[in-house]
Amino acid sequence: MTSNELQKTAQELRLTVLEMNHKAGSGHTGGSFSCAEILTVLYENFMNVNPENPKWEQRDRFVLSKGHAAPALYATLARKGFFDKKELGTLRQTGSILQGHPCMQKCPGVDISMGSLGLGASVGVGMALTARTKKENWKTYVVCGDGELDEGQNWEAFAAIAKWNLSNLTVIIDKNNVQLDGTKEEIMPMHDLKGKLESFGLKTMECDGHNCEDLQKTIKAATENKNAVVIIANTVKGKGVSFMEGQSAWHGKPINDEDYANAKAELK
Repeated sequence: MTSNELQKTAQELRLTVLEMNHKAGSGHTGGSFSCAEILTVLYENFMNVNPENPKWEQRDRFVLSKGHAAPALYATLARKGFFDKKELGTLRQTGSILQGHPCMQKCPGVDISMGSLGLGASVGVGMALTARTKKENWKTYVVCGDGELDEGQNWEAFAAIAKWNLSNLTVIIDKNNVQLDGTKEEIMPMHDLKGKLESFGLKTMECDGHNCEDLQKTIKAATENKNAVVIIANTVKGKGVSFMEGQSAWHGKPINDEDYANAKAELK
């Protein structure tokens, strides 16, 4: 896809997530909107997957460490053909394959179940080491939230990534500066995130997480680098809807009919 096509697809993804969460009466909108371009660029222009054979051994692996952004992942997987788009209307319903957080036992295309925050980078380490041990060429991509970096396990994972120089693993931090009940600055200031990552021996790149051209260029540079790379993608929580942007209330707030109509008008 071209950059313009990717931007349009990411915006359509936001509309799909809005529909899903409104119908469900729950779901995480803000964090799903902030990673729309990241997921779109990864699945359209980088990840080697086969929707007709979700468990294909040579597929690239994806870990949504910020598992609450599951609606964005589900919308992406449905667009790619992993399951019928009709399933999107069953989000969070009893018996649905689309649980509140990704479940690998239920949803085709989900490589690892995610719920508790802070685990994804460690899972990515295991996947990348497996590929290296087996001398396989598939890659692993992990999307973390900056809020979940409060969890110490992430930093153990970053130390491991640097130690084994896992160049077949790309971690993308969706840095939207807001978490469940406040801003990062209010809850747990990260200060110089890039400097912290580099102090672990990790090559760190930054980009505009809502600019598909910038994302493509940065991810391409990361995957071609001989060293382990972490990407900081600067984003906005609730991107695309003025009254949601940067607001912690929209981490998981139900969407009423009025907000739905207003948000839909802005996104269109």
